[in-house]
Amino acid sequence: MAHHPFELITLPYADDALEPVISRQTIGFHHGKHLMAYVNNLNALLPGSPFEGLPLEEIVRKSEGGILNNAGQILNHELYFGQFAPAKDNNHPMGRIAEALARDFGSFDAFKEEFQKKGATLFGSGWVWLSADADGKLVITQQKNADNPVQRHLRPLLTFDVWEHAYYLDYQNRRPDHLSALWAIVNWEVIEQRYIK
Repeated sequence: MAHHPFELITLPYADDALEPVISRQTIGFHHGKHLMAYVNNLNALLPGSPFEGLPLEEIVRKSEGGILNNAGQILNHELYFGQFAPAKDNNHPMGRIAEALARDFGSFDAFKEEFQKKGATLFGSGWVWLSADADGKLVITQQKNADNPVQRHLRPLLTFDVWEHAYYLDYQNRRPDHLSALWAIVNWEVIEQRYIK
C-alpha cells in the first residue's frame, strides 16, 4: 500500500468563522476542494521520487515542476489558513512583530499600505508575503504561482493569496477590496510566534 505522508490541514476555526471577510462557501472550495487536490496530487507524485519522506519545506526548497507546484501550494495554504482568526475591530500586532514592523517600514500603516499595493499589483496568480531574513529584518516579496519565500532563504510570516479562487466568490474582480478586508482576520499572535521561533 502506498505511503501518503501529507494530509489536509484541519482549520483552527469553524468554516464560517471568518465571515464576512471570507465566506463559508469560499472556505469550503478553497480549503476543502482546492487544497485537498494539491495534497492528493503530491501524495501521488512522491513515491519513488528523491523527495519521498522529506519534510514539506525541504521539498519546496529542492524540487521543481509538478512536485514543486503541489508542495509549494500546500505549504503556502497551510501558512495562509493557519494565520486567521474571527474578525476583530482595530486588529493590529503587538510585541516583537509590532516593533519589527515599525522598525523596518516606519509604521504599521505604512507596512499595510505597501503590502496591499504589492498584493494588488502582482500580475497573474501568486502570493504576497511578509518574511524575515536571517538577521530578523522584515521584507515583503511577491511570489508567482506556487513559489514560497523559503526558496529565497527567508522565513515566511504572513501571506495574502492573490489567486482569483481565493476571493472571486466573495469579491469578484475587486482584489484590492479583498486585500484590505483581510487585515481584520489576521491572527497576530500566530505571526508573532512565527517571527520569534
